[in-house]
Amino acid sequence: MALLLLFLVLGGLTAWFAAEWARHLVAARRSAESGSPERPSAPGWLLIAIGFVTNFFDTLGIGSFATTTAVYKLKALVNDRLIPGTLNAGHTLPVITQAFIYIAILEVDRTTLVALIAASVLGAWLGAGIVAGWSRRKVQIGMGLALLGAAGLMLMTQLQLVPGGGDALHLSGVRLAAGIAGNFVLGALMTLGIGLYAPCMIMVSLLGMNPKAAFPIMMGSCAFLMPVGSVRFIRKRSYAATAALGLTIGGVPAVLIAAYLVKSLPLGAVRWLVVFVVLYTAVTMLRSARAERAAGGATDLASVAETS
Repeated sequence: MALLLLFLVLGGLTAWFAAEWARHLVAARRSAESGSPERPSAPGWLLIAIGFVTNFFDTLGIGSFATTTAVYKLKALVNDRLIPGTLNAGHTLPVITQAFIYIAILEVDRTTLVALIAASVLGAWLGAGIVAGWSRRKVQIGMGLALLGAAGLMLMTQLQLVPGGGDALHLSGVRLAAGIAGNFVLGALMTLGIGLYAPCMIMVSLLGMNPKAAFPIMMGSCAFLMPVGSVRFIRKRSYAATAALGLTIGGVPAVLIAAYLVKSLPLGAVRWLVVFVVLYTAVTMLRSARAERAAGGATDLASVAETS
């Protein structure tokens, strides 16, 4: 019964998100007002391919935000200020697809699952309202620092510097409170474009839970928090619509293929690659922020010279 109720709520949330996004896309295409976002158009093969590849590995627990951000930066496909909103909006429906699959097939205590999901949703709602109004330089600095932290967590996992987890499928008492607090913070970080998967898996292991329990928790958390956070980005027009559509169109079939057809894959080398990709992206973001600050300083000096 609890599982059915959870799926009904998730289904309703999915319908609400899809309706809100569709309404915005239609309005954006009709709008010609100054300052409106790019007119949404059919995404090209590159944007769809990015959605397919990143969500394929996301379904296997690699994560998609860091890899997507790296490609966007490398190919200059999305303005830095719009990357967090684009990631959240574009990956929402693929992640919801993951959640329906993994919550159904992997066992975890329902009270623990619901509590951690609720905490992540609250964190995302508060975080999205703040990040959607940030300047490009603030986003660059925030994403750069958070990506460095994510790379550190991934590296710790690869080097087996964190506990491998226990056998528990539920949390109670102090451990449950710690899990709720941790997932609240992770939900807020999602709005900065920092994936929840790797840190959530580490948190679950540190709390003594079976690492397999991380899959329904992290995918369920993202499935519930991403529509909530994404709608705030969409309403503030703080995302790139065409790129987000590419992530969704390529992502949903990739999730189904990875979940149902891929039985085994050597993911060790892929995870090392992701660590380096995340580090590269973090450094690139921080360098962009420094360059923007220098450009801003030069503009200020030029303005002073003109008025003197």
